[in-house]
Amino acid sequence: MSSTLFTPLTLRSGAVIPNRLAKAAMEENMAATGQLPGDTLVRLYERWGSGGAGLLITGNVMVHAEALTGPAGVVLDDRSPLEPFRRWASAAKSGGAKVWMQINHPGRQVRADMPGVAWAPSPTRIDIGRNSKRFATPEAMTASQIADTVERFVTTARRAEEAGFDGVEIHAAHGYLLSQFLSPLSNQRTDEWGGSLQNRARLLLDIVRDVRAVVSPTFAVAVKINSADFQRGGFDVDDAAKVIAMLDPLGVDVVELSGGSYEAPAMTGQAADDRTRSREAYFLTLAEELAQASPLPLMLTGGIVRRPVAEEVLAGGVAIVGMGSALAVDPDLPNKWRTDADAKVELTPVGIKDKAVASAAGMARVRRQLRLIGAGRPTRPNSNPKVALVVETVRQEQALRQYRKWLRKRAA
Repeated sequence: MSSTLFTPLTLRSGAVIPNRLAKAAMEENMAATGQLPGDTLVRLYERWGSGGAGLLITGNVMVHAEALTGPAGVVLDDRSPLEPFRRWASAAKSGGAKVWMQINHPGRQVRADMPGVAWAPSPTRIDIGRNSKRFATPEAMTASQIADTVERFVTTARRAEEAGFDGVEIHAAHGYLLSQFLSPLSNQRTDEWGGSLQNRARLLLDIVRDVRAVVSPTFAVAVKINSADFQRGGFDVDDAAKVIAMLDPLGVDVVELSGGSYEAPAMTGQAADDRTRSREAYFLTLAEELAQASPLPLMLTGGIVRRPVAEEVLAGGVAIVGMGSALAVDPDLPNKWRTDADAKVELTPVGIKDKAVASAAGMARVRRQLRLIGAGRPTRPNSNPKVALVVETVRQEQALRQYRKWLRKRAA
């Protein structure tokens, strides 16, 4: 029998996802004091949990307290109290959905004004033209720092299970640290972590292997990779196929496909390749290529807002349909699709020529919706993205001051 959007999916770990619709990770940057999930995040996920998606994947939870994608990032390490995370997991699961924690390290994709560290496989800063100076110049990681990073991912995964999450998703896409190691553009190393794809994938494979070893057999372990970087000479669809094959024997349940990085932000619809669609299911053509030979179930995320497109994704061999912005606008969209195949959300395109700024403004507009939902208020999806970006910038400056104070107190 062919799968439908509302057919359960049994994973190789034995876990069962109630249906094929997932709330994909979006970088909320909404941590409360102490870089912890607070009331707003709890209410947001409780709301998503009642909306009908079978799986909720959190936004970035950082494995290294001194390396955040943004100053309001949530941190879960060996010093974090677990009770706020237990509340978060419980709220997300209250409507019957499974909840996975996305765990991540930004590597070089950190702001220049952030305290802490900027690590990367090689000491090359992000190149986004005149905005490049906004990002830190990274240092090439030592063998000791690489080993510590593996242990940080393992610690966060183990503690996520203790807190009641059903799984973790290891983020190796979008130009973050593990994606930086995978890319031949950002990884210029000549040691055991550089050169061949096998070497460039070593850090990811070590993390997956060690995470799988410390969590329960029924705890899901997923990995998010780029279907392509959309940069000439970068990680491409053939590399993605080979990495999926490398992950297969390590006990991975699902591989989520996305694409792009801060340098080529295809994940926000700023497409840079004729194999991405301009409006919906950005990476479907690439996903269909990968699904033909993939030994693992695939999840596809990127711009899906209509049920017929979601069904087309399933028909292409993908097992789970991920939605981000659509569920930031309407958390009830999965439930609506059960009875109304024409239900959809409308997102006005961001009319900014600079792709990096357009990406940031689009994300700022999405984060505004998340805060509205977390406050129990209706969303405003067509609010001005430029205004949203200004407001977000002010919020980030406030969060940066709090983060600096927290790090100093932690180090004392």
